[in-house]
Amino acid sequence: MKKTRDYAVIQVSPKGERQIRAGHPWVYYNDILQTEAGAEDGDIVDVVSEKGRYLGSGFYNHHSKIRVRLLSRNANDRFDNSFFERRLRYAWDYRKTVMGQEDVDACRLVFGESDQLPGLTVDRFHDLLVAQTLCLGIEKRKDVIFHTIVKLLEEEGATIRGLFERNDVAIRKLEGLEEGKGFYPILGKENPGVPVTHIVENGIVYEVDVENGQKTGLFLDQKYNRRAAAHLAKGRTVLDCFTHTGSFALNTAKQGAAHVHAVDVSEEAVKMAEHNAKLNHLENTMSFEQANVFDLLPQLAEEKKHVYDYIILDPPAFTKSRQTVENAMRGYKEINMRAMRLLPRGGYLATCSCSHFMTEPLFCKMLQQAADDAQVTLRQIEARQQAPDHPILWNVPETNYLKFYLFQVV
Repeated sequence: MKKTRDYAVIQVSPKGERQIRAGHPWVYYNDILQTEAGAEDGDIVDVVSEKGRYLGSGFYNHHSKIRVRLLSRNANDRFDNSFFERRLRYAWDYRKTVMGQEDVDACRLVFGESDQLPGLTVDRFHDLLVAQTLCLGIEKRKDVIFHTIVKLLEEEGATIRGLFERNDVAIRKLEGLEEGKGFYPILGKENPGVPVTHIVENGIVYEVDVENGQKTGLFLDQKYNRRAAAHLAKGRTVLDCFTHTGSFALNTAKQGAAHVHAVDVSEEAVKMAEHNAKLNHLENTMSFEQANVFDLLPQLAEEKKHVYDYIILDPPAFTKSRQTVENAMRGYKEINMRAMRLLPRGGYLATCSCSHFMTEPLFCKMLQQAADDAQVTLRQIEARQQAPDHPILWNVPETNYLKFYLFQVV
């Protein structure tokens, strides 16, 4: 490529070129043949093939195994404030289209690579935004990005009190970034002080603590799965395992479950679930327990307490790397097998995995093995995935992570 641009050039191997041409936005350290002098961490660089053909432009960071995160494949792009406003507006317009106005009050506004803004997550919880930056290039431009996204929302009549950063994650160290959390100063806005707000999802009111809640405050990716699970709940006795803030339990209780028992190993989670039940006046049909699900399910079987005809399994990710998939398979299989054994014939099971490394084929294989060991047959009602505000790019498998199944046990 003739040098006509102001960006340092990174030359990649044929393998790296193939990956980029196949649509993946990451360039790994071992696919780089040459780095031009002047490439600074957090800068935008041009990526070229071994023969010098332009392949794209992205954020460079020598601290990371992902040396370049592609931002554009268009050599005519100029990475000014207008560029980032276009990207953010495109992401916002997409959410309004696929979710509807009633559901964008609490949704994921930006989902990293899926929105061509690598390493950036922005969630909206009514009047508070929560951002997480896992890429140095985004970190250096976050002032423009944060002010722009607030402007876009307020142009349409939204009231945004503030933006809270949840950068308290160890993965930032891989980019040479420090951990931390707190409100980001937005021009013209006072510090909101209290990092708590309320949202309504599927008719359920939640109190959301954006400072201390898991991830950015609430798991938004299961929004429509909770609705689907609740559809089966009327008149049933439900056991909600790994309840966290009680979201599946609350949805099933609201849709007419006879009783819902919600369980989590975290005392803090159980307290929050109880609080949310009271907010929604559902405490009379719900009960809560702090317990380890891996201990509780065999205990219920031993005591022959087959009182539940609907069990929901929404565990945390048991694996965050390829090296631990086998152990994760055993964990998933154990809880699913025990749930299947507890259910009566004709009972219902909702089960899921939120790990990218637990692929769909592996998850289905595990479920079949669990059913074989439990000596039951699974009648599939529905197979689902993450909500569309967490869009899946087919050429970026890392964006496809949530598997959700509804079954009847027969």
